[in-house]
Amino acid sequence: MPDLHLVGLCGSLRAGSTNRLLMREAARVFAPATFTEANLRLPLYDGDLEAVGIPEEVTALAEMIRAADAVVVVTPEYNKNISGVLKNALDWISRTKGAPLRDKPVAILSAAAGRAGGERAQFSLRLCLNPFRARVLPGPEVMIADSANAFDEGGRLKDPRSIAGLEELMAALRAEVRRGG
Repeated sequence: MPDLHLVGLCGSLRAGSTNRLLMREAARVFAPATFTEANLRLPLYDGDLEAVGIPEEVTALAEMIRAADAVVVVTPEYNKNISGVLKNALDWISRTKGAPLRDKPVAILSAAAGRAGGERAQFSLRLCLNPFRARVLPGPEVMIADSANAFDEGGRLKDPRSIAGLEELMAALRAEVRRGG
């Protein structure tokens, strides 16, 4: 199989976030592939701003997604939902031409401090992705609970069940890419 291109969207901007660690773990497990972390530091969606023109960084994000073979979206759980950062990025992507997420294989993951590991955020994210008509994998669901203690000093997942779930999800994502669309 030729080199694949995987794009990662992380709903947390913090450099040391456990969701960013999880996204990088997913890319490592998905390999071999070229991996690009998307920049979600975007202006807040504003119809007046859109009327002037889609911001350059939004266009770049849409093009990056369009060129990818697959996408991983990793969401923290903020107040039982996805982060404003991630929702804002999705709102902007929805305003770009060419539907970059349509028919794109997408895996979703989450890491959270709570015992459910971001279950409600994942449910919300699935609803947010419906209008894009992406090929969102139904599972396995990878939700990392107590995420502050889930990674070792090297940023690798420690729990064998979490590792196995991530490996299965990334294998399913790779299979979905092979299936095409």
